[in-house]
Order: sequence, then structure tokens, then C-alpha cells
Amino acid sequence: MPSTAPRYTLTLACRGGTGQIARASTRLAKLGCYIDEMSVFDDTGNGRFFMRCVFHARHAVIDPSQLRHALVGSDADDGFDMHWQLFEPGIRPRVLIMVSRLDHCLNDLIYRQRIGDIDMEIAAIVSNHALLEPVATAAGLPFLHLPVEAGTRERQEERLLQLMQDSDSELLILARYMQVLSHPTSQALAGRAINIHHSFLPGFKGARPYHQAHARGVKLIGATAHYVTDDLDEGPIIEQVVERVDHAFTPERLQAAGRDMECQALARAVRYHLERRVFISGSRVVVLR
Repeated sequence: MPSTAPRYTLTLACRGGTGQIARASTRLAKLGCYIDEMSVFDDTGNGRFFMRCVFHARHAVIDPSQLRHALVGSDADDGFDMHWQLFEPGIRPRVLIMVSRLDHCLNDLIYRQRIGDIDMEIAAIVSNHALLEPVATAAGLPFLHLPVEAGTRERQEERLLQLMQDSDSELLILARYMQVLSHPTSQALAGRAINIHHSFLPGFKGARPYHQAHARGVKLIGATAHYVTDDLDEGPIIEQVVERVDHAFTPERLQAAGRDMECQALARAVRYHLERRVFISGSRVVVLR
């Protein structure tokens, strides 16, 4: 049923059971809505059900309050414990990007935003160093230098949280930001901050991980994008990219391959989040592609 009408995205999370899809689709139909795309997953491990639905209506505008009443109605406590969000078309999600000294992920995100590969509006670039300000300036983006020094971390993160609120940004992207967010900030940004880092098997922590990997002769390297939590680099994983390597790879070649994979994994994770495809299910992430 081809249509140029605006497409809305509806996400649902509820208890597992019988009738969730029928309930949502029937009530959308009663509103005169046509479902363009639907993806579901039943997480039997924790008894949760997730759905992402893209739809349009005969009318250009849908009253969200009318939609809520039609979907939930008076039987909100019928056992489903349904939580839903409606995302209206034409509203570009706003994001903040944090960086330190490395620019490959930042440049990749700016390029993907510019060509429309990721539909987002970059509110500002934030960094604990001033090194990458020219990158932001060249892209016509605001740049904010928030240095982290002894005794200033709490104040710096307070300014960051205030900037998130003032800029109406829904997502913080740590594009190789080499500082650990504190417990209060991680809690405040739960499910709204995505980080990227290398993912070696076995893992190498600390400085010069690619040189450590080379010394151990690894055969598989990769990158992991995940939500930020209090546990360093152990938040729910959204996306991972891997590549086989061999003895011929120098540390420099490993680094080059790693940069490419970091860009890929981070861009995919950001796109999935902003397209409303990601659901946190306990310590795991469900991505309805």
C-alpha cells in the first residue's frame, strides 16, 4: 500500500504472553493506520516481549493522546504491563558527541550525518582537550572544551548533564572519549550514552592495546559499541564488528583495522538507537533490525 503519508514509529515492551501483536495491530487498524513494518522478539529468558512498528495513517497527523487511549484504554493493567513510545516523523533526534584526541569516529559520524546515512542533528562536540576544535569548526558545529583536571571532574560532568538538557539532546555518543564517567553521571545517562572501544580476544587493558595484541599474536580483533554503565566497558552490547588477522599484521596495521571497525560498530549502534530498534533487556540488548 504505497503512501507518502508521514510514518510513525511505535515501540512496545511488555510481559510475554498471547495477544500482544493482535492487540496493537487491531487498535492501530481501528485508527485507520496501515502497518508498513513490524519486528518482534519474545525474550523467553526473562519473560519480556518487544515490538517495533512503523505505520502511517490516512491523515497527516495523529493525535498521540488518541493513540495512547486506543492502544492502552482502560485495561492497562490486564497483565501485559505494556510500555510504549510513539516517535513522530520529521523530528530529527539531537545528539552530543564527546571526544578526546582521536578523530576517526568523530569524522565518520559527521560524514554519515551530512550524507543522511544517520538521521540526527549534532547539537555540539564536547571534548576534554581543545585539539579537535578545528574539526568541529570545519563542520560548522559548536565546540565546547570541558577539561578534566584534579578536583574538577564533578563540575565538568555537571556541565555536561546541563548541556544535554539545554540542547535537548537525547543521546550522548562517546566517540573515543578517553575518560570514565562517574557513577552519578552514568546513572543519569542510563540507556542514553553509547561508548566504543576495541574488543580483543583475549582482552588487553591499559595503554597500547594493539601493541599488546601484536606481541601475543592474536588472530581475531574487533570493536564493541555498548551502553555506558558503572562497570567500565561492560555495559549492554549493541553492536560488534570483528576481523581475522594473522602474523603479517604489524601493530600499525592492527590499529588501522581497529579504527575502521570502531567507526563501523559505533555508527551502527547509533543508527539502531536513533531508529528505535534497541531495547535493553536485563544485561542484554535486543536489536530489532
